[in-house]
Amino acid sequence: MPVSGEEGDGMNLEARNVTFYYQGRKHAPVLEDFSISISSGERVGLKAPSGRGKTTLCRLLAGYERPAEGQILLDGKPVRKYRGVCPVQMVWQHPETVVDPLLTLGRTLNEAGAVEERLLDALHIEPDWLSRYPSELSGGELQRFCLARALNPAVRFLLCDEISAMLDLVTQAQIWNFLLDEAGRRDLGLLIVSHDDALLERVCTRVETMPWKA
Repeated sequence: MPVSGEEGDGMNLEARNVTFYYQGRKHAPVLEDFSISISSGERVGLKAPSGRGKTTLCRLLAGYERPAEGQILLDGKPVRKYRGVCPVQMVWQHPETVVDPLLTLGRTLNEAGAVEERLLDALHIEPDWLSRYPSELSGGELQRFCLARALNPAVRFLLCDEISAMLDLVTQAQIWNFLLDEAGRRDLGLLIVSHDDALLERVCTRVETMPWKA
């Protein structure tokens, strides 16, 4: 059941007729007139061969990129117009690429805003990790840290881009069990990018296949 006062009123994240291409490559769009929507409480799987725009779509939905055409909307409002903590956050396949190697993890966590103590406990994040640097943690430990950082109380949608692909099976299970519990608790919408069909079948409420040109 959603936590009272946090979630439960329902929101919708949408890419509407989106076209995107990188500079100088207008003739070869990564996405062309593509649409997808995710509602609160949904866990939407996304699959396609490598290099077909899955990560680009996540970057667009999170507001890191602008579409050449079309719109990225959160309840009808452009995502990029949100101020403060964006309600749409992204967790990446390689967590070491999205943390500052020169900052302790505690400083990195503080810069992201308030993090609930229960999240640190649920993700088995040890207190002494916060005084360490990213290079001092394993990939699985650092990914759990990145999940805690992304799950600010204001967040309503989480974009999971191959987040467990590089992890051992035990850590994969821990992370997905946590995310399913947290999504149910907060009525989060999840977009789950993966090449693992068995994982998508197990954790998603529906699975979408991105169109691509052979």
